[in-house]
Amino acid sequence: MPAFEYQVVDPAGKTKKGVIEADTARHARSLLREQGGTPVAIEEVASREGGGDARSTSWGLNRGIATPDLALMTRQLATLIQSGIPLEEALLVVSEQMGKSRIESIVMAIRSRVLEGHSFAVALADFPHIFSELYRATVEAGEQTGYLDRVLERLADYTEARQKLQQKIGVALLYPVMISIVAILVVTALLAYVVPQVVQVFDSIDQQLPALTVGLIATSDFIVDYGLYLFLALAVSTLLFKVALRSEVARRWYHRLLLKIPLVGRVVRGSNTARFTRTLSILSASGVPVLEALKISSKVVTNLPMKEIIERAAKQVSEGGAVHESLNQGKIFPPMTIHLIASGEASGKLDDMLQRASVQQEEELESLIAGMTGLFEPLMILVMGGIVLTIVVAILLPIFDLNQLVQ
Repeated sequence: MPAFEYQVVDPAGKTKKGVIEADTARHARSLLREQGGTPVAIEEVASREGGGDARSTSWGLNRGIATPDLALMTRQLATLIQSGIPLEEALLVVSEQMGKSRIESIVMAIRSRVLEGHSFAVALADFPHIFSELYRATVEAGEQTGYLDRVLERLADYTEARQKLQQKIGVALLYPVMISIVAILVVTALLAYVVPQVVQVFDSIDQQLPALTVGLIATSDFIVDYGLYLFLALAVSTLLFKVALRSEVARRWYHRLLLKIPLVGRVVRGSNTARFTRTLSILSASGVPVLEALKISSKVVTNLPMKEIIERAAKQVSEGGAVHESLNQGKIFPPMTIHLIASGEASGKLDDMLQRASVQQEEELESLIAGMTGLFEPLMILVMGGIVLTIVVAILLPIFDLNQLVQ
């Protein structure tokens, strides 16, 4: 039976919300009336979520759920199934445990599909914007092999690890971004408001100003006269840049350029490699065939040149090629990752070596970002100090010259 999200008014006049299973919306209303409530709104959960409809997705109506919620839900399911509780009962418990109405509705809709006789993976496919192809393929492999609880544990570990990595990168980048914004605002305020007030003193002085002072005054005048236009030009340029990136040709050129920029290229390469190897590891360990695992893993890679190499590698693997040789043709993936994959293929422990590769890349990425942010702070302080010193010197030079004339 489908799951319906409802809103009713009880005999006391209070509005209540919840989820109920029924054959149709009319049946759901009937059940709610029998419970003493007056239905105000009834909506099928699968219909509301869009069911992966392309038009809904394009207009942003399909929202995912927070990564911590997905990890918690997966972990709870794994624990309950390991305890011997049937899947449909485990889903019911999880829906009551999560404490969020939208997640409860989604889990109840999945449970309804399972009760209709569909597999868990098929039920998850009704919500592709929430459960990725990686998630669904892994669950399907777990159902086929009879190790759904272990597979869900791996998925929970994967989701939590991805969340932790994203948080570490976000926290590491937050401070440099804030420093940069404050620095730009301070310099802009100095040039737009402080400098014009100070240099008014030089208007009455009949002497030639130093070149540094003249340049400072010209820069200040430009900021005052054209600062707003400059800001609008930057905003329009950013918008046009984002529009241009919608083109696959432009996006490929931009992604290839990122790989060539020092440090930035290492971050892009490391983050995509870590995501790819961890995804391929969990799929391989769950029993998904290597060819299918490569195709699914390529979808988590955001850099187009790297993604295209994986897609070509999948084609070569289907023709009998080795995974490490196919991935190494583009010379983009880190050599350590390639060697670990080769060792895994030779020893028959590909999933273990992929796991090691992902951990190694994540640790290297964290160290690199920590080093970059640690270097950025003193560098930004030096730049800010240099700019302020230049402004002060440009203001003081005419004063020093005036004192010499007076003497």
